Amino acid sequence: MASEAALERRSAGHRLADLFHGRRRLQVGALLAGPLGWLVIGYIGSLAVLLITAFWSVDPLSGLVVKNLTFENIETLWSESVYREIVWRTVRTALLVTLTDAAIAFPIAFYMAKVASRRGKAVLVIGILLPLWSSYLVKVYAWRTLLSADGVLHWALNPIGLDTPGYGITAVWLVMSYLWLPYMILPIYAGLERIPDSLISASEDLGASPFTTFRRVILPLAFPAVVAGSIFTFSLTLGDYITPRLVSNDQFIGNVIFNNIANNQPLAAALALVPIVVMIAYLLVARRLGAFEHV
Repeated sequence: MASEAALERRSAGHRLADLFHGRRRLQVGALLAGPLGWLVIGYIGSLAVLLITAFWSVDPLSGLVVKNLTFENIETLWSESVYREIVWRTVRTALLVTLTDAAIAFPIAFYMAKVASRRGKAVLVIGILLPLWSSYLVKVYAWRTLLSADGVLHWALNPIGLDTPGYGITAVWLVMSYLWLPYMILPIYAGLERIPDSLISASEDLGASPFTTFRRVILPLAFPAVVAGSIFTFSLTLGDYITPRLVSNDQFIGNVIFNNIANNQPLAAALALVPIVVMIAYLLVARRLGAFEHV
């Protein structure tokens, strides 16, 4: 009996193997069925529910969600100046963080890719990855301590007549620039490593100055990597609500969504669509600039 059962299992395995043998599309489809199913159901499905919820409303008396199609939430976001200011504050901070990280990351990544020795490169990569191993909250609370009125930064700057920026938009910019810097360095480093050294040498041999070589050779080839890193820094800043909550009293998109998710879920859903629309516009602009042509 046991041998018969084993034979049946083996026969079933052979039939399954015969089914997939020589059928590459079927093999790829079976391999991707699980991840794609999760993507469609878990991610795209949740976005579809979010989109639908944004066009519902809340009954002012009962506080229950009314599942009737309405543009009330969209009109509220468009007409109320407070929401426009919150959106602009969030987008402005995300742009500033992205530009700051790009300016800091490019020299570091270039040194790692083209100047540092093999051992120095490994040390720098580990140094960049180390902050990612620590807790997000630990890093934010560490910055909160540094920026406090009696923190180490105040103690260091006070003798020269300076002071900490305190808690506010500047603090959010500083903390987020620190948090997302590794996500900018690593893509740029990978992009710069793919640039052959012979191209840089050829530019120098033709009499180009270092700035011209950077502008005409290095930057165009590394631009897709810069855009890849900027997608991380920009999108992560748009959606973050913990850092603004801990180091600032100013409202950002994430804070308003968090505050309304329990009392006015349709309005929170409508506001959550704003970062999605902003990111789509951001990616379209990047594509227009040719950022993905050489990826």
